[in-house]
Amino acid sequence: MLDDNFSHNSTTSSSSSLPDDSAYVGKRRKPSKKKPGLVIGSVIGVLVLIGAVLGGLFYTGILGGNQNDYVGGGHGEVIFTISDGEIGDQIANNLVEAGVTKSFDSFYQLLLETKPEPVFTPGVYKLKQEMSAKAALDALLDPANRVELTVTIPEGTTEKNVLKMLAEGLSIPLADFQAAAADPAPYGVPAEATTLEGFLFPATYTFSPGVTPTEVLQQLVDESLAALETAGVPADQRWDVIRMASVIQRESGPNPEDMYKISRVFHNRLDQGMNMGSDVTTCYGAGLLGKDCLLITQAALDDTSNLYNTRILPGLPIGPISNPGADAIDAAYHPADGPWLFFVTVNLTTGETVFSETSAEHEAAVVQYYDWLEAHPEAVG
Repeated sequence: MLDDNFSHNSTTSSSSSLPDDSAYVGKRRKPSKKKPGLVIGSVIGVLVLIGAVLGGLFYTGILGGNQNDYVGGGHGEVIFTISDGEIGDQIANNLVEAGVTKSFDSFYQLLLETKPEPVFTPGVYKLKQEMSAKAALDALLDPANRVELTVTIPEGTTEKNVLKMLAEGLSIPLADFQAAAADPAPYGVPAEATTLEGFLFPATYTFSPGVTPTEVLQQLVDESLAALETAGVPADQRWDVIRMASVIQRESGPNPEDMYKISRVFHNRLDQGMNMGSDVTTCYGAGLLGKDCLLITQAALDDTSNLYNTRILPGLPIGPISNPGADAIDAAYHPADGPWLFFVTVNLTTGETVFSETSAEHEAAVVQYYDWLEAHPEAVG
């Protein structure tokens, strides 16, 4: 190709270098004949030129091929990770290194040409080997290709059972979670906490393969601390609030509004110098959880060696007895207004709870509870 400023310079020869036409006057010139070799050479040259053009077309993909890209959806399986903060050029490089795409350019150029600009979600994806750039991009943008592990932690679950659920759901040895939870201090919980009990926020979590127990536990603790902050709990009151919330969570039924009344009962009792008198705290200290708490003996209720026995010992229990959810945390810090000093759930199926101001009213409600138990022996198991 010629530059626009290119100019042809003509050269002239002296007349003496040209044949003198007058020397040929009266003489007949013989016509020249083209040699066959010249014709064949010209044809070959044309064919070479055509081949070069076609080769270029194939190279750039115009005729269906591209030496920089694979064709089709690939084969086999590749587990590919997009880490938080990675952008297009990093992903393009990683795809090549993982054997998914053939070249950096094939994928990155596609990103530049795609509108709107693709947005990648960090996570682990199932891809294939030797995918075209287009197939790889489509797969990364399809949520169905994300590899996720989901674990649901119900409200009121104890730390012991939370660790079991996480180990089973993530296929990580329980011992690894127990080791990660042994020292609660690095997770940012209050200094008074000797375990992570109370700070493993109950919710449904989705994790990527390869996550570590420490990362998992930190996420649960962060959610708990966020719930405390949302409820407006000052940092210096988190320990008291989470202990109260853990009891409210275990004492309450399916009606969230009852949590605020239960919270008021405990606040009123403590404010008046009364013991909390919660059976579930005593059950926790005695190792009786769930329905087993219904079978607690009078001897266990009178056991002064049980440091969680709030029927006998004053104040809040020495530590949380469960992992409370957002409603219980909010209720612990924002109790309802009311004069109640007692409560009892009189129907374990519906969660109906009777709140009383006097001992006489409470005793009548307790009789109602025992009557229900007698009519529903299956509730005890």
